[in-house]
Amino acid sequence: MKWAFVVCAMVALSECLVQVPLERGQTARELLEEQGLWEEYKLKYPYNPMAKFDDRFAVGTQPMTNDANLAYYGVISIGTPPQNFKVIFDTGSSNLWVPSVYCSSPACNNHAKYDPAASSTYRQDGSPLDILYGTGSMTGILGYDTVMVGGIAVKNQIFGLSKTEGPFMEYIHADGFLGLAYPSISASGATPVFDNMMKQGLVNEDVFSVYLNAHKGSVVTFGGTDPNHYIAPITWIPLSSQRFWQITMDSITINGQVVACSGGCQAIVDTGTSLVIGPQSDIDNINSLVGVTVKNGEYTVSCNDIPQMPDVTFHIQGKEFTLPSSAFIRQTKHYGCLTGFDRGGHSEWLLGDIFLRQFYSIYSRAQNMVGLAKAK
Repeated sequence: MKWAFVVCAMVALSECLVQVPLERGQTARELLEEQGLWEEYKLKYPYNPMAKFDDRFAVGTQPMTNDANLAYYGVISIGTPPQNFKVIFDTGSSNLWVPSVYCSSPACNNHAKYDPAASSTYRQDGSPLDILYGTGSMTGILGYDTVMVGGIAVKNQIFGLSKTEGPFMEYIHADGFLGLAYPSISASGATPVFDNMMKQGLVNEDVFSVYLNAHKGSVVTFGGTDPNHYIAPITWIPLSSQRFWQITMDSITINGQVVACSGGCQAIVDTGTSLVIGPQSDIDNINSLVGVTVKNGEYTVSCNDIPQMPDVTFHIQGKEFTLPSSAFIRQTKHYGCLTGFDRGGHSEWLLGDIFLRQFYSIYSRAQNMVGLAKAK
């Protein structure tokens, strides 16, 4: 298992980059396919990628999605002595939560459970926490403890101890979530981890960044950027909303023709979404132009056609961010080749891991901006 680490300059401890390596594990979909359960699962728990962004749940609870293709997780620890957990670092949500000994759901029983009685630094809060998913919910209580992220101790961090979890969590490799969006959307008003990092002076800059690789070397960096993982220049994009990491896109083109997001649209940069999600008509248009056919509800393409497929270009802040077919087509063991573009049912777009594997993403709380640069 990879462990977190801290990269420091010789001049001062304050010049530290806090880094957590990310593993790419087996996805819930891959596991369900192996067990022959995917068809049943997807009918019983239909994918709702926009659930966590639905304004109907903007106050009090924070919806999250049942994304069966999530693959990246990193290790943190909670408590004294430390109890280790694999978490998804999610820029589309704001709460930290992990399974606890209070939970007897099947999803908890095959994951690590936090035990407050085993930590000398645990402090009880007891307030309820309720996070809605596309197909269920996580309920639990809030508590405080020391959270170790990248070798740095975040003291008195509030977090959720789950008591029940939605069924789909049983198939996700990670134990819980560490949200990296703004505190305004945090369920029960819990202060996010990165906000406490900033308040406690644990990062040199109020910035974090994410590098996702299809194979090895993925990492989340707190306190700055890692030039080893991107090619300059960085395009800085002001946020259009300071709740999520939401930006304005100008258009999406194929072969120079606008095929989606005509006249501009809103997009959320989301490490907690695996695909690129958009409005139905736009997604159908893109998929049609890249040669997709629909089989049993799956957007499939001929694997032999991948080299001939056109690029899809996202125009943002006057710059072009191009996805080649090798980036947006996924090859699966049991279902052939699938497109990485899916319908969301809302007007907003989600730029998930399909996009973020091509572009190093930087999240500046100091300037309320997102930075994008070509990933190495």
